Amino acid sequence: MIHRQDHLESARRDPARPRGSGHGVSPTSGATPPTTWGPASAHAWRERVVGATALALATSFLVQNVVVAWVAAPAFGDPIATVFAFHAQHRAAVAVVVGLESLNLLLLLGFAAGLHGLVRRRGGRGQEWSRFGLAAAATLGAVYVLYAVLWTGVLLAAGELAEPGPAFVLTWQMHAAAYALTFPALGATFLGAGLAANSSLLTPPWQRLIALVGTALSVAAGAFVVPIADGSPLLFVGLVGFALWLVWLLATGVRLVRAASDGLPKSSTTPRGA
Repeated sequence: MIHRQDHLESARRDPARPRGSGHGVSPTSGATPPTTWGPASAHAWRERVVGATALALATSFLVQNVVVAWVAAPAFGDPIATVFAFHAQHRAAVAVVVGLESLNLLLLLGFAAGLHGLVRRRGGRGQEWSRFGLAAAATLGAVYVLYAVLWTGVLLAAGELAEPGPAFVLTWQMHAAAYALTFPALGATFLGAGLAANSSLLTPPWQRLIALVGTALSVAAGAFVVPIADGSPLLFVGLVGFALWLVWLLATGVRLVRAASDGLPKSSTTPRGA
């Protein structure tokens, strides 16, 4: 009875001491500690989302070009009869390519906005370039919409007309001109995104070089809108710039996703009884 009373008096003097723990060990000492999420973890998740968006955008662009190459789409300088026959015979393939433009628009604007947010959260270095890239991406998206709408008109006309008329020819020429105009808008987007990411140390110096070269090629191609719309081989100058844009997107996406994975918190497990 004396020992029992002493124990109760000790418990009253030390109410923080857990009941039923004769050795002063918490009953939950063997439980797994919860994962802690802080500002660094949130930033890592943002980097992962932006990186995944870049990879998705590059993949969508690649799918479009693979489909176009697979069905052997006509060049802008091909005879109009060849263009008409192609669209009458490959409606499904063209519809897929045009449909992907809606996804490209969402991914392009999402990537540009996300990159701007990352630059701001890393101290603001390159923030002016990220703003420039965001505005250029919005312009590029608008040109892509025009390009897709005109191509849709070509596709629908080919399914309804017996032969190509003046309206069909005009729509095809406007579609070609809109495609040529994507090059300078792409160059501006490439310049803003590339310099902003490099200034904020999101990408290494070699990606800055790719951005500068790709920008120069894209802008140079944009100076020849009329020849390109008429079927000039100068189109390939812009296509090289576009290919560098895809390389930059893939490299940036992989880098951001990997960096975010390294920065995410990992819950540690403590063996029971340790």
